[in-house]
Amino acid sequence: MAYQIKVNKTKDSRLPGVDFKNIPFGKVFSDHMFEADYIDGAWTNPNIRPVEPLAIHPANLALHYGQSIFEGMKAFADHEGHPVLFRPEMHAKRMNASGARMSMPDIPEELFLQALDALVSLEREWIPTEPGSSLYLRPLMFATDEFIGVAASQTYKFLILALPVGPYYSKPVKLIVEDHFVRAVAGGTGEAKTAGNYAASLLPARLAREKGYDQVMWMDAHEFKYIQEVGTMNLFFVFKDKIVTPATDGAILKGITRNSFIHILNDWGYAVEERPISIDEVADAYREGNLIEIFGSGTAAVASQVSLLTYGALDIHFNESNWDMSFKLKQTLEQIRHGLIEDKFGWVVPIEHPVEMA
Repeated sequence: MAYQIKVNKTKDSRLPGVDFKNIPFGKVFSDHMFEADYIDGAWTNPNIRPVEPLAIHPANLALHYGQSIFEGMKAFADHEGHPVLFRPEMHAKRMNASGARMSMPDIPEELFLQALDALVSLEREWIPTEPGSSLYLRPLMFATDEFIGVAASQTYKFLILALPVGPYYSKPVKLIVEDHFVRAVAGGTGEAKTAGNYAASLLPARLAREKGYDQVMWMDAHEFKYIQEVGTMNLFFVFKDKIVTPATDGAILKGITRNSFIHILNDWGYAVEERPISIDEVADAYREGNLIEIFGSGTAAVASQVSLLTYGALDIHFNESNWDMSFKLKQTLEQIRHGLIEDKFGWVVPIEHPVEMA
């Protein structure tokens, strides 16, 4: 189904004032955003308009009861300068999975993809060309009923914002094993990209930073034994004889970069083990000299090496000279995204319906 997306272009672009060599992550927005409203059981009035504040009633249901979900994805310029998306259909499916868990309506995949296509086409000059940079895209949906009461909203707003960004982590990260707070449990909302999951992580992350760490390594909520993920990334553990990533058991986000890395590793001949992995297994492997590296995977982070992991009194340090697998994976993914090597998986989607700038 083809949606008619109205476009209202800004008369005063902010683009000339942007320093693309120095972009703070998450603070610079492009000129336009996509918007649609869910009313009477259907998505209505799909449009692209200038980014500006929204008028929200103080009884907005999302503010009180948390019906708010989002995605994080990126647009790139290929080696010829053409704008492309990376696995957008996966993000559409994951957003609808989040919505289902939060009792929110599906966004038709065709609407999701057409909205991305039109917005990125219009904002293609906002795509940075510096190494490690991209146009970060933030689809989000939230409840809009004006009602105080614990119930699912009947109306919703769907937006897509675009932000030029540089690397999320500019250096390797230091992690501490969290032994008090928990992120998620199976049967909860851990698989959903919902706002409350991230709100609950803010205090533990702040306490970790006060101790000199960048983030916490989340453990299972029952025994604090099995590793889950980092707040911004899934995790991979590279041993001498195997590569392991925690299984997505309902409490771990099904990362699209994680999925892409597994496909690439399998293509290279590695058998990636997706299973529960305990922190004691990791600590024992380190003591025995069998643990080579740990790295995180995520849309924002891509692949981020772990330089230090603290588990109680044990500090697990990593030698940068051994960070081979994470560098190769990151380089390969970036080359696929920019059209520098063959996209044998069919992940890169070109922008096909340009929106004229004039």
